[in-house]
Amino acid sequence: MHSMFLFCRTTLASLEGLLLRRTLVVLIVTMSVGLSACSEQINWIEYRGEHGQGHTDNALYPPLGLRWKLKLQENAEKAKAFNPPLFIDDVIYFGSTDGNFYALDVNTGYMKWIFKEARGAINSVPFADKDTIYFGSNDTNAYAVDLETGQEKWRFPTGRTVQSLVLRYEDHVIFTSDTGATYFLTPDGKEEFSLPNPVWSHHTFQVYDGVVYWAPRGRQFGAYDIANRQFLWTVDVNVPYAVWYSFPAVDDDMVYFASSFYKGMEVELNYYALDRKSGRTVWQISDEMKPGNRIELNRYSLFLDHVDLLDYMAPAVYKDLVIYTSGDTVVRAFHKDDGDKAWTTTFDYPTSSAPTIAGNRVYIGIRGSSVRTDAGEFGDPPKLVCLSAEDGSVLWEMDVEGAILSAPIISGNKMMFGTDQNYFYVLEEVL
Repeated sequence: MHSMFLFCRTTLASLEGLLLRRTLVVLIVTMSVGLSACSEQINWIEYRGEHGQGHTDNALYPPLGLRWKLKLQENAEKAKAFNPPLFIDDVIYFGSTDGNFYALDVNTGYMKWIFKEARGAINSVPFADKDTIYFGSNDTNAYAVDLETGQEKWRFPTGRTVQSLVLRYEDHVIFTSDTGATYFLTPDGKEEFSLPNPVWSHHTFQVYDGVVYWAPRGRQFGAYDIANRQFLWTVDVNVPYAVWYSFPAVDDDMVYFASSFYKGMEVELNYYALDRKSGRTVWQISDEMKPGNRIELNRYSLFLDHVDLLDYMAPAVYKDLVIYTSGDTVVRAFHKDDGDKAWTTTFDYPTSSAPTIAGNRVYIGIRGSSVRTDAGEFGDPPKLVCLSAEDGSVLWEMDVEGAILSAPIISGNKMMFGTDQNYFYVLEEVL
């Protein structure tokens, strides 16, 4: 199995019609008014936050109340994944499988702008700098769009779908076309050079100090020096199984990531810390997936969920800990230096998202039952759960309509996420 990050198949075809009316009207349900002064607002402009660590110093403390939620499409099929939005100065930016890219004011629900020039679904992971937002489309183009007006600045054709992370790093715009190439462009959209990508699709990566971590070269995890255009190191993965890798997080010393090896009806989970400069394995922990007894065991629940959800096992880094959800019932925290287990927390149902840490609180999604009662409610509803980053204890939880599919993003006193029932939530602090 060579598809890396199969990402965001949520159908949003009716969203434009709803939002063009410039108001969410009935779809917005205001249930609480948070105190915006409680938390300093830090914009969320890149996937998994700074250095991919899934952590923000923007503390957010429960209880949280519902600011509003939006049903993206009536009678839609259950979503398998959900594009992670960006949040900048009270505006949410996100792409859609209807081929549009949206900028929505989170406070009023009004549409700031809609980019309609793409001719294919937008399943890529966007990135924003001070005046531009970058994303890819299934129409085979990568786009740069003015952050304020939504006007196209440039597009770059690749001949293949672009469903990867699109990242601006210094004077480089970097993205991957599916089983095509990884491109390095100038800020005005001109190609500098490219690397062959014969294997991966839905590709993500991390760039730190001029080095790309997780360059596409077969099954190898590696580090690629942009300025010198050469691999610094690669780690061979010689296993006879289908392999999936998580999005990596980095710090000054190490790169952290996870993998799952599909072995039929079993899944082997691996957690890694590599020396960032040499590729030396500092520690590696192996475990079996523990799906519990509340879900049906099948190929999809054991492995393919990892493929559909881009950040299923993406690490979150907090002080001396690296914390993982893994699509099973266990949340695991390891000490960064030696991989020793710091704490584990086990739930009845599997996790549905990667963790996001705000201050010293860990926020995750828990699946719950997919079976509705006669009254139309879930028997055990999916939940948003808040844990202590220090010891993994459960501090607070909230029922949500559908399993949370993208790790929550947090800014100021607000949290945002989407669910597999095609709802988009905005929560805020109550106290």
